[in-house]
Amino acid sequence: MAWYDRLIGRKPQDSEEEKLNLGGRNSYSDIEHSREPAYSYELAYEDLEIVNRGVNMIVDDVAEIPTLVSRENSFRGIIPGIKRAKVETLLNKSPNPYQDINSFRRNLITDYLIDGNIFIYFDGAHMYHLSATDVHIHASRETYIDKFTLHDTTFSPDEIIHVKENSFHSIYRGVPRLKPALRTMVLMKSMRKFQDNFFKNGAVPGLVLKSPNTLSEKIKERMLVSWQQRYQPTGGGRRPLILDGGMEVDSITNVNFKELDFQTSIEENEKIILKALGIPPIMMDSGNNANIRPNMRMYYLETILPIVRKINHAMERYFGFELREDISNIPALQPELRDSSSYYTALVNGGIITAAEARKALGFDFLDGTEEIRVPANIAGSAANPDEGGRPVETEEE
Repeated sequence: MAWYDRLIGRKPQDSEEEKLNLGGRNSYSDIEHSREPAYSYELAYEDLEIVNRGVNMIVDDVAEIPTLVSRENSFRGIIPGIKRAKVETLLNKSPNPYQDINSFRRNLITDYLIDGNIFIYFDGAHMYHLSATDVHIHASRETYIDKFTLHDTTFSPDEIIHVKENSFHSIYRGVPRLKPALRTMVLMKSMRKFQDNFFKNGAVPGLVLKSPNTLSEKIKERMLVSWQQRYQPTGGGRRPLILDGGMEVDSITNVNFKELDFQTSIEENEKIILKALGIPPIMMDSGNNANIRPNMRMYYLETILPIVRKINHAMERYFGFELREDISNIPALQPELRDSSSYYTALVNGGIITAAEARKALGFDFLDGTEEIRVPANIAGSAANPDEGGRPVETEEE
């Protein structure tokens, strides 16, 4: 089933409750479409250690990858006439006078993971991050988007750079990566809360006083008050008590704190959350592991680089320059670069491509004198003309 199947045969209605606009809806406001009101993802990010660590790990790794700006394959973007040096400064050095590029990128990626969307405002000279939770998208009857609104401020589509995470029901807003793990995060929160209440109650299960005789309600109340005053595990040591009249003490349950630790369940739930984020769980395990390098490479290839490319594609459409990620300084991908280096070296020495083309593919700047095809040679003579060459002619010494 496609997302438009449920719209076939239905009359368009001008209502903000309609989530899609296919030529018949003039308003779209979806601030809560990708969010859960019962348990927000911000709380999970702030309260659960594994969510905080996983999100911060992706945010920091994505923010460290610079962008290569190229004039080749350039086209007319939304902002025509902007210079390549200006775009490179905005994307790699200074997006605005108030933030460095790393903090600016970290804000963007945090919104991308928590909300599923990135909104950037470009005023013609600088870029500013807009909180994704506060931005409304209004669809257009004729085009795609009519306008963006942030509180009482309205932005035109040409002023906003929007990066959207994958989603099924909406063509406007993305779904955060944490949403599939929502149930797991709520479960972990409940287990932690149960443990906290267990400690607040003195870390001792409830007790039962057994009496061979029937007691009146007044005596029962007096006995309960006496026990609450004298038997207080949270106040320190346990005060010894004397039971008379044939009374005995029994426990409601034999469960102890070790059985309430939920350690195995918490570890399994943490793996589910890491997989939802796209992080191999083995990367969070301590100690020496022989599989850490291939998992690191898979983490970059399947999680980090796709996020970087989505952002670059949005920037590329906006500014009109070809943008590529610079992975030359990523340690986890160095074995891949070593293989690429050997591959391009063989192509250059074989006369298939020029050294300039190989330098471009490896991320190096253009160098004069590298545009000619290198003619391979061997010890038997020139490969350009096998009929010539051979052993050099020896001259007789006088």
